[in-house]
Amino acid sequence: MDLKRFKKMPIMGILRVEGPLPVEEIVETVIGSGLEAIEIAMNSYHAASLIRRAVKASGGKLMIGAGTVLSRRVLEEALRAGATFIVMPVLVRDIVKTCVGRKIPVFPGAFSPGEVYEAWAEGATMVKVFPAGMLGPSYIKELKAPFQDIEILACGGISAENIKAYFSNGASAVAFGASIFRKEWLENKDFDNIRRSIKNLIANAK
Repeated sequence: MDLKRFKKMPIMGILRVEGPLPVEEIVETVIGSGLEAIEIAMNSYHAASLIRRAVKASGGKLMIGAGTVLSRRVLEEALRAGATFIVMPVLVRDIVKTCVGRKIPVFPGAFSPGEVYEAWAEGATMVKVFPAGMLGPSYIKELKAPFQDIEILACGGISAENIKAYFSNGASAVAFGASIFRKEWLENKDFDNIRRSIKNLIANAK
């Protein structure tokens, strides 16, 4: 992951699927929307294969990472598949340490102030505050008061209506998932709605 590039377009898509997926068409849709980073959850159907196919299909136009990485075995599987960054719903110290040692951007999850601080102290690239939607943008503002130097990736409940508020309250980046990568849209190959929704999200962030 090129962090300078990500910080210019600090919005991450999260793709988690339960069955076969036309990943090449999704990659094309995401590129067409203007998004530059997606995370493929490792608890998805044939996740490693999805990452390989997505990396090949994107031709470097997307930064592709792996999410829900909770063990060393899954970490290695994701990296072999071509993931260039790692995301977790919680802090797994061994994984963060390994990623820091290999200079792989890593986004461990946290929620409470103590968890946020611990994740940052372990070497997080950004701390994924999840589920951010439980307390909203104002919670990010409260966290940033004592933790001015901690970079936060807000995840959960991000929408076109509140994305700007997350950034104005101190989030360095945001992530969205099933609100746009909806199960029914994926199953019906409704790529127009996915593309339009991502473009709307990006537009409202400015």
